[in-house]
Amino acid sequence: MAVLVAGAAAVAETSTASASDSTLTIADVAPFTGPDAALGPTYLVSCDAATNAINNAGGVLGDKLTCKGVDTRGDPADAVPAVRQMYASTSNVALVIGCTSDEAASVVPIFGAEKTVSFCMTGQSEFDHVKFPYFYRLVPPDLSEAYAMIAIAHDMLHYKKVALAFGNDIGSQAFVQPAISAIKKAGDTLSANETLDLSATTFRTEAAAVVNSHPDVILTEALGPTDATFLSEVKQLNGGKMIPVIGTSATIAPSWFKSVAAAVGASTLASDYWADNLITATSGAAFNAFKTAIYAEKGKVGQSGDFSTYLTAPGAVHLYDGINLAALAMIESKSTTGSVYKADIEKIGDGVPGATVVDSFAQGVAALKAGKQIKYVGPGGPTSFDAYHDSAGLFQVDRYGSDGSVKVAANLPTAELKALGL
Repeated sequence: MAVLVAGAAAVAETSTASASDSTLTIADVAPFTGPDAALGPTYLVSCDAATNAINNAGGVLGDKLTCKGVDTRGDPADAVPAVRQMYASTSNVALVIGCTSDEAASVVPIFGAEKTVSFCMTGQSEFDHVKFPYFYRLVPPDLSEAYAMIAIAHDMLHYKKVALAFGNDIGSQAFVQPAISAIKKAGDTLSANETLDLSATTFRTEAAAVVNSHPDVILTEALGPTDATFLSEVKQLNGGKMIPVIGTSATIAPSWFKSVAAAVGASTLASDYWADNLITATSGAAFNAFKTAIYAEKGKVGQSGDFSTYLTAPGAVHLYDGINLAALAMIESKSTTGSVYKADIEKIGDGVPGATVVDSFAQGVAALKAGKQIKYVGPGGPTSFDAYHDSAGLFQVDRYGSDGSVKVAANLPTAELKALGL
């Protein structure tokens, strides 16, 4: 995977087809450099997997798909010129994926002005109740994910004293206030609330504050090397013993496991770590199609460790589904123009009475060609879009094996989240 950096509007590119007038571009607008640099490449693996499968099934209306990474550096000030450069230099941008909480607020309005459908990975609350016509989301709002973390701590693990340690980036800080509210609602104690500067190289002050508050558990999201350094220092200051950790769904990622396991020990991480995640398929036809598509990228990506982690990484699963939904909507509407095909995304995702359930792009396009109405149910499960194009799904609890594989420990009942205020 080549990464090309060009000034403030850095662009990282990968391609599943040679550029031509018959090529549709899917832009992965996300951090490829900076503290959250692991996000963009993970999304790009999913994009390449989905588009290769689509191209192998004949493409979309005679066109092939290609993926292009657009580096926002996780900063709104860099994201805006990067996106504007993308539109200026790229023809046939048919879909945008990625758009994390770091930059979504600044770039989603641009996508709307350009009439480009986007499937974003942001959980920011401003997208919960404001309708952006071209914006879609298959991941939960930060509010509900923060409540899910507290549900794991309180209801599943029976912890009463909770410490927070979140990165100082926009996306991570969005979890803090909802978590504090949920801790209060649960009747538990907030023992510490530390903000981790993602540009720092040591966190001994923050780690000491957490350790000295004697928490039962630490809730965290700090990507890049931050969590690795912070948790290593927590372990050192705690007499070589790890305090249990609950992470957000963003910590279910190959790069996060690799760095944190190297810092605190893979076996320690396996025994003392939990994360919330959306319920995703681990077997069945949809999962098998997804797994085949993802594993076709193995060897093309500079990823060491267990490649199967991509099968549960939220960005990989839900963006794969978003790409398939968009591609099938293009075929149903007979158009690759966002203003035309977007109406069929919800129709194909949520289904209509009598619709045929399909689990892959290839199966879906075959059914459409046969004149059938379809309902796409991919590895991320069925969709249920609301008026704001949100389809959040239900939560599960994930754990790592010492080899980096992800194991589902439990599902979180909706009643437990409602009890905390959702």
